[in-house]
Amino acid sequence: MDRSLYVSMSGAQQTMRALQANNNNLANANTKGFRADLTDFRSMPVYGDGYPTRVYAMAERPTVDFTAGTVRSTDRPLDIAVEGEGWIAVQAKDGSEAYTRAGDLHIDNGGLLVTASGLPVIGNGGAIAIPPAENMVIGNDGTISIQPVGQTANALVILDRIKLVKPDQNELVKGEDGLMRLSTGIDAEADASVGVVSGAVETSNVNMVDSLVNMISLQRLYESQIKLMKSVEEMDSSVDQLMRLS
Repeated sequence: MDRSLYVSMSGAQQTMRALQANNNNLANANTKGFRADLTDFRSMPVYGDGYPTRVYAMAERPTVDFTAGTVRSTDRPLDIAVEGEGWIAVQAKDGSEAYTRAGDLHIDNGGLLVTASGLPVIGNGGAIAIPPAENMVIGNDGTISIQPVGQTANALVILDRIKLVKPDQNELVKGEDGLMRLSTGIDAEADASVGVVSGAVETSNVNMVDSLVNMISLQRLYESQIKLMKSVEEMDSSVDQLMRLS
């Protein structure tokens, strides 16, 4: 009896974890450059006193879906979409270097080139600062050129270059902040082979239809676990009644 209850309780708990990951994907369906989390279930033995004879299902996030999203034109000069498997280097809130595909950039009040979430974009020498300029152009290799104030349109000056990296996908891990980092904890080297498309952004790679179907499936699985818990409770109550009668 207690084994059935444990199976249903652990199943309901792990199903809720899978639902949270799936709902997070749905919530970020419109987030630029978002990479969907993949979830999976696997059996795990229960360790403790005695032999590990009992097994429960554990929901885990084994990896991230690295499938590229759709590139959409915006005609904004500060918007960029990374070509291929590259990433844009940014400075996370904790000061560490991290990587994103979100290329909807802008210049903040302090003159820094930042992402939509306010993370500074990293260049050759750290965060990229943009001085007052008439115009700004981001080249296919990430080079930032500006037209100084009072100068003609053809008097472009190279200011900096966005750090673009291309680490092995198997070495990337996704943090709680949604940014990618190397599992080794070191910073990736800049890769000159990575290019960008200016005036465009990459959309999220979340498949709304698949995520909604998965949500319904997980909700039904959760309901079945709850029903099993109620059935165990009813069976336990019936056994108690029989014991009192005897």
